[in-house]
Amino acid sequence: MSRGNDSVIFSPLTALWRSLSFALLTLPLMLVQYLLILVKAPQKDSLPHWYHRQVCRICGFRVLRRGKVSKAHPTLFVSNHSSYFDIPVMSSLAKGSFVAKTEVSRWPFFGWLAKLQRSVFVDRQRNRAHEHRDEMVSRLEAGDNLFLFPEGTSNDGNSVLPFKSALFAVASLTPKGEPLTVQPVSITYTALDGMPMGRALRPFYAWYGDMDLASHLWEALGLGRATVVVQFHDPVTLEDFSSRKALADHCYRKISEGVATALAGRPQRHAEPAVERTPEEAPARDGDLAPEAS
Repeated sequence: MSRGNDSVIFSPLTALWRSLSFALLTLPLMLVQYLLILVKAPQKDSLPHWYHRQVCRICGFRVLRRGKVSKAHPTLFVSNHSSYFDIPVMSSLAKGSFVAKTEVSRWPFFGWLAKLQRSVFVDRQRNRAHEHRDEMVSRLEAGDNLFLFPEGTSNDGNSVLPFKSALFAVASLTPKGEPLTVQPVSITYTALDGMPMGRALRPFYAWYGDMDLASHLWEALGLGRATVVVQFHDPVTLEDFSSRKALADHCYRKISEGVATALAGRPQRHAEPAVERTPEEAPARDGDLAPEAS
């Protein structure tokens, strides 16, 4: 194995099986989703949610949810970002579209998938910022949930990078006359085949720097079952804070605390009961995690 860890077993057969299963699931549904968007069917929002639950199963992810998912429409979900796997993980738990950088729209295949989930693509050039804000505004005012990664890039998964407070400009919206709900979310990759995923193992899933996408994905698909802890923190609105920056700082602090707690393996009180689990999975030992279909 690469990354210098002899305890991790890579299986080319597992990688091949998962790749084929992903293709057989994805290719037909791409056409279905395109048609749903074309006719503006309501299922265009629910199909990606169901699809990503199946993707998590195929990839071998056991997604454990902490906290309650906001039921407000729209909700701006704000999360840390360490991997392209964050996309299926988040979308398996909540319905919505992602805010992504424009480069993603030009990626082969995965760019098409992003468009089919009705992602909002943002350009980092200042002179185009108002165009992207207008697109986000129209989507939120239509009641669509959005997923935002305010770090602006992915990281190694061991901590959270500073947030770009400018991305919180849409938080001042009042869709349907009500303050926009903002929910901080912590995503943490915690274990591989039951073994704690420390700094040596996390790069198998975290994608950052100059890592090659194709080889990284192939390697990750050939590993065992990974555990991902997703913490949904209490929703807030801009009215709860003195400024947009104060809101961004609050989200950063809550998400950082959630990541640190998950990395330390500390249980959380008052967690939701299990919503759904795969038949082969036993209940979580400490009883405080809600296993999602994964």
